[in-house]
Amino acid sequence: MPALPNPPQKRNVFLYLIIAALIVAATTMMFNTGEQTTQEITLNTFVEKTQSGEIHKVEVSDNRIDIELVDGSKLYTFKESGSSIYEILEKSGVDEDIIATIPITIIDTESGKFWTDLLIGIVPFLLIIAFFVFMMRSAQSSNNQAMSFGKSRAKVYDKGKQKTTFDDVAGAEEAKEELSEIVDFLKKPQKYTAIGAKIPKGVMLIGAPGTGKTLLARAIAGEADVPFFSISGSEFVEMFVGVGASRVRDLFSKAKKNAPCIIFVDEIDAVGRHRGAGMGGGHDEREQTLNQILTEMDGFETGTNVIVIAATNRPDILDPALLRPGRFDRRIVVDMPDSKAREGILKVHTRKKPLAKTVDLGKIARSTPGFTGADIENLANEAAILTAKNNKKTIGMKALEKSIEKVVMGPERKSKVLNKKEKAITAYHEVGHAVTGHVLPGCDPVHKVSIISRGMSLGVTWFLPEEDKHLSSKSKFEDEICSLLGGYTSEQMFFGEMTTGASNDLQRATNLARNMVTKYGMSDLGPIIFGDENNEIFLGKDFGHVKNYSEQSAAKIDTLVKGILDKAHEKTERIVRKHKKLIDHIATDLIKKETLTGEEFKKYFSNTKVPKKSQT
Repeated sequence: MPALPNPPQKRNVFLYLIIAALIVAATTMMFNTGEQTTQEITLNTFVEKTQSGEIHKVEVSDNRIDIELVDGSKLYTFKESGSSIYEILEKSGVDEDIIATIPITIIDTESGKFWTDLLIGIVPFLLIIAFFVFMMRSAQSSNNQAMSFGKSRAKVYDKGKQKTTFDDVAGAEEAKEELSEIVDFLKKPQKYTAIGAKIPKGVMLIGAPGTGKTLLARAIAGEADVPFFSISGSEFVEMFVGVGASRVRDLFSKAKKNAPCIIFVDEIDAVGRHRGAGMGGGHDEREQTLNQILTEMDGFETGTNVIVIAATNRPDILDPALLRPGRFDRRIVVDMPDSKAREGILKVHTRKKPLAKTVDLGKIARSTPGFTGADIENLANEAAILTAKNNKKTIGMKALEKSIEKVVMGPERKSKVLNKKEKAITAYHEVGHAVTGHVLPGCDPVHKVSIISRGMSLGVTWFLPEEDKHLSSKSKFEDEICSLLGGYTSEQMFFGEMTTGASNDLQRATNLARNMVTKYGMSDLGPIIFGDENNEIFLGKDFGHVKNYSEQSAAKIDTLVKGILDKAHEKTERIVRKHKKLIDHIATDLIKKETLTGEEFKKYFSNTKVPKKSQT
């Protein structure tokens, strides 16, 4: 088990300061007589008031004389050391009868003075002793930290606080089915070992960020009810060579003692990259850590029942030795959820939230293509925040739909007010996108058109697919490029010039055209890939990186990319010119309303024949 952390040293310092302050305060109270508000008089005045009968009572404490008059007022004076108050009054000529009638109290200060002197003498020594104790404990703590420098920093998952099971994971049915075998082995190892079966020593979870890799690992620990050691790949690596390897040894040693158990290494690509590709040479700390992981995983004794689960979204950069059988010999892909899976994830993240009866989670799921599990969780949380902000008790469809827009496009920036001309340019720009995309069969249906600023954009045209698609055709890409150029072309045709608003559209269109040529083989160059992304992963490889195609091929690529964009631009110009009056009409309405829904937008085409949408 991990060592408990030492208490913060600042807490000790504050404790000693508080003790010292209490001691000083106690000492001050002992010296304070509480009579600082009384008036001081001379000894002669005291004698005169005694002779005149104004004194009610007298208290003598050492050399101080406290006086209370008949009218209740209080005075004080001082006498010489060693002299008696009776002698002073008698020598001053005060009548003996008057002295006898005055109540005079002599207070013994010798015992209090003894304790006061003792306390004053001891306090400095106590403070010195406390200081040395503090220094010794600090040195001991530093020594413990130095001794634990090479210890593992893995956190042990506390199942008692929050137990995660497969019921908390939705949308990854295939991954859960694969991992259920791991759970069954941890619960019933004899069932497999009896027929000579060996459970995989390592399981690699591969998927995009936010797809639920870490959640699946926690669910395995919850289902199997075994110790769960969690650590990030970056926590192994330190500035000093050998520390990461030492922590790996310590982690696996703890795991073997707690077997059966699970070790979960998140973001393993931090230490699992290809060896020999960096600039650190053979003594690179990351490579030493990776070597130790490889050794520990392949050196497990039979029957230790320690399973290593790792997660990464970059499987292409992992060292081949890490993925071979005997180490991470099972790879499970945690893919992006489809519509049905997104609906299941929505049910998981909204089961503790009050939903209105009108909420259709299926519709919301269909409206969120490309969302990961983390995105859907964020969507549900944003809807709950919006509902609470509006003082409502249940989450409705409107709140969920607004949250989708916020997650996808960012919050509305209503404070960003456009002038009349900028608003008109933005409206014609967005309508150019929408109309071009609407009449082309390869583009998705228009979901919303808005000139309300969101995020970094002044307006937005939102296309939403009717169903999840896994393949894209050349014609679809060509139509999407036309749609991206719709805003640029509309500005050019209606205002006679272009603005900076089309910059992002042009960048996306150019990247899409270049990918058609270099990655997808959708050009006259034929079925060939230009450029190798694997050679651009490490800084060390960048220095010696050489393109896998000639300058002549590069020139042809540029020519073909420009040809695709020019052809799309000409096609877009024809569409915008043909629907010029309609674009002008829609843009005028958009300036007034600021937002048009998909249903409102389609009504403008009720008498216009539009090609049937493609299904690829």
